[in-house]
Order: sequence, then structure tokens, then C-alpha cells
Amino acid sequence: MLVGLTPKNKDIVETGPLLQQTAFWGKVKEMQGCTAAAFDVRICAEGGTASEIAVGGQATDILVILRSAGPNKLIAHVPYGPRFEPPEELQGCFLEELSEGLRPSLPADCFLIRYDLPWQSPWADDPDCYNSCSEWQGPPREQIQEIRMNMETSAKNLRKAPTNILPTNTLFMDLQEGKKDILGRMRAKTRYNIGLSRRKGVRVVEAGGRELELWFKLYRETALRNNIVVHDKRYFQAMLEARRSLADHNISLHLLLAEAEGDCLAGMFLAISADQAVYLYGASSAENRNKMGTYALQWEAIRLAKEKGCRYYDMFGVAPAAEPAHPMYGLYRFKTGFGGEIYHRQGCWDYPLDPQKYAGYRAFELNDAGFHLKQ
Repeated sequence: MLVGLTPKNKDIVETGPLLQQTAFWGKVKEMQGCTAAAFDVRICAEGGTASEIAVGGQATDILVILRSAGPNKLIAHVPYGPRFEPPEELQGCFLEELSEGLRPSLPADCFLIRYDLPWQSPWADDPDCYNSCSEWQGPPREQIQEIRMNMETSAKNLRKAPTNILPTNTLFMDLQEGKKDILGRMRAKTRYNIGLSRRKGVRVVEAGGRELELWFKLYRETALRNNIVVHDKRYFQAMLEARRSLADHNISLHLLLAEAEGDCLAGMFLAISADQAVYLYGASSAENRNKMGTYALQWEAIRLAKEKGCRYYDMFGVAPAAEPAHPMYGLYRFKTGFGGEIYHRQGCWDYPLDPQKYAGYRAFELNDAGFHLKQ
């Protein structure tokens, strides 16, 4: 296949179900000091007439975020992109050609393109990757993954990144059925806790910028309690400001708070892009947990997403399997209680543009604390 790219206005990136590949996400990252760039992507059959491969009947595009990795070092991060997913046997070739197509449009000090692939792991359907309890054990070691990805490439230059930036394992709920059916797919304990929160007088309200301080206090408490890296408050301010500045885009952002008797029990950021809702960030108080505020919050978010026409609800990050030793096991138990199916993405893949700089950066990352959790 032949890949052609044309730069485009980043503020008119086509809105699709992947929030991180929208103009909204580009605006958020720019407010954090990064640079956003967008390109139209055209794929043609090699040696034939131009035959554009379309996604949903329209040409696909790609959002690239340029961020600093030190003095005179830039990384081009493609968050949950490309959206277009070629057949598995062509994925490596596609990424190779896309990378070489991007190279001339990137700054000279950009040494790496990192793709946070939304595509399903090729090992997700491999029976050998599951244990006797039908729990996914993850893909094979990096060397095997790289051999498979580079099978048909020319330079064999694609590397499995030592860390993932966005969640690779998530849980999707199907919202296309009625509320009774959605409740019916939940665990009995989850349904009970939703009802209990109602009997305890919990109500969920939609907040805004004025309540951001209350949200951040709850979020910081939760992050410290669970040993999670804390985002700066300006990050959440940027999300609210980006939504206001792109009011004509098909994206909505909701800050929801669960309250009872004057106490704030839990909060979350819910984002809706096209027909998909994403549970971006959540927080809860260590007090009054018997009122089940987090369950009331999730049920209201699901109800709101369905009301707005969403077909799917993305829980945005769980452990890959029911492994008690996994640091995200608690989230796994909570989120899987709402039903849905676990989806295993391929995670981050690197295309080094400067091998020497990449080698040094990779060594640094291998010794870093990682994205989700502090050691």
C-alpha cells in the first residue's frame, strides 16, 4: 500500500468515537504546552489507480501531539491512532509508510513517533494466551511481538514501547439495549449497590468550573490514597476550557458529582465523542463509602450517555484479568460489575527517527516509574 499525507487545520479534525483523535484533545494538549498537528491520510493500492480507503465512508485523518522529552528532543505521540485499522498482515507496513510520510513534516529534533494503537491485540483471540479460567495472560514477550509486527516491513524499525501512555485494557458496555437489559447484565451486587445509593439519598448533579476546586480536592485525595500519579489542576481546567472554545464540535464534557446530605461522595469526568462515552477520570471520598456514591455516579453517567445517543460506554482502563496482585485489580472488580466486555489494545509502538537518541530515551523509560502508578 502507498500512504499519502496532507497537513490540515487541527481545529477541523473529524470527530469520531476516539476522543483522543479529535480537535478537542489537540486543544487540551496545546493548553498543556504541547503542539498539535493534523493530517489527512490517503491510502492507495500500490501500482494501481488511486483508490482511497475510507473509514465510515469518509477519508481518515490523524492527530499528532508533539511534546518535549528534554533539551532538543521531541516525541510525536499519536494518541489512540491511527483510527484506520488495516488487516493484521499489513499493519506493520502501514505504520512504516505512515511514519516515513510524517517524517518530513515533523521538526528536525523529533526523534521518535509513538503510536498509541487503538487496534485490538492480535493475541486477544489466541487460546494459548488464556489460562484454565479463561483469563487473558497478555501477549508474548516483546521480541515475539516485534517479529510479528515487522514481518512485512522494509526496515524492521517498529519497536514495542517500554511503557504505555493510554490504557491498553478497557471495558466496553453496549448501550443499544434498554435500561432493564443493561441492568440485567450487571452483577447482582452492583445492581443492589445502585439501588442502595438511591435509598441512602445520593443524588448526582452536573457541575462546572465553579466546582472544579471541589473535584480536584476529591481527585487528589483518591490519587494519593491509591498511589496514582496526580495530574495538575490546570489539566482539568484545560479540558473545560477546550470544550468551551470548541462549542460547535460534536463533543460534550460533563463533570458529575455524587452528593448526600451536603457531602460530596464521588466525582467523575465523562466525555462523549460521536456515539461513544468515555469515563475519563473518577474520584471518591474515603468517608461515607457505605452510601455507594460511586455506583450512583456510574449509573447516572451510563443513563446520560444513553440519553445522548451513545452506542458504547468505555470504562477506560482495567486490569487485563482478575489478578489480585495487579495494581488495578480494585478497578477491575468495580468496573466489571457493570457488565460489558474487556477489550485488549496493542498499546504503544515506536518508530525511531533517530536511533541514537531513541536508545538513550528508551533506557530512561525502562527505569522510569511508568504512567499509571508510582512505585
